[in-house]
Amino acid sequence: MTNLGRWLVSSDHAVLASEAEARDWIADVLSPTAEQWARLERFAAMLVAENARQNLIAASTVPNLWVRHIADSAQLLDLDRDGAGLWVDLGSGPGLPGLVVAILSERPVLLVESRRRRCDFLRDVAVELKLRHVAVAEARLEAVETRPAGTISARAFAPLDRLIDLSARFSTESTRWLLPKGRNAVKELALLPRAWQSLFHVEHSRTDAESRILVGQGRIAPKKRGKA
Repeated sequence: MTNLGRWLVSSDHAVLASEAEARDWIADVLSPTAEQWARLERFAAMLVAENARQNLIAASTVPNLWVRHIADSAQLLDLDRDGAGLWVDLGSGPGLPGLVVAILSERPVLLVESRRRRCDFLRDVAVELKLRHVAVAEARLEAVETRPAGTISARAFAPLDRLIDLSARFSTESTRWLLPKGRNAVKELALLPRAWQSLFHVEHSRTDAESRILVGQGRIAPKKRGKA
């Protein structure tokens, strides 16, 4: 029988329970500059305003925006403090976590998103906030040019096996994988090929007591395709 607990990393940190706690955690752990704080505030305002025009985030999460979306994204950067190189955010949608990462770091960030209206929003934010290290790839991932990624993130992109298979060509021996997968993270990990499983461990989310983040490092070989 599969031991689903073998990937879990024990944690005793408290889950962020309020908007004030989310802001305090970001301040204490990531120490944003005044300019970064201003950009975070402006991004949050733009996200809420745009959400009235297109469905970027669930309306029910707007009152808890800093916990559910800003801190939830920022915790990935905390898990990759020593990371370097291009950060590739798959299915970036409203820029979560990609734009939060770009605001809080100097990492070059590639936001991969296939929907035009969402890409328009991502570009508008990058221009207004002067995030010159952000690029938007308006395409399906299959059509994006292969390039080495220092970090690959995906907050809500695809089932885990498909996500990894599609993005494997971007990975190198030093690539960091940061994949929030909610409450089914361990079960999804258990269904992966063993060669893939061995690269990952599971971290507890700081924004949801039941959610987990899959954290991995290394190059992953895509699945072999059958002959035509």
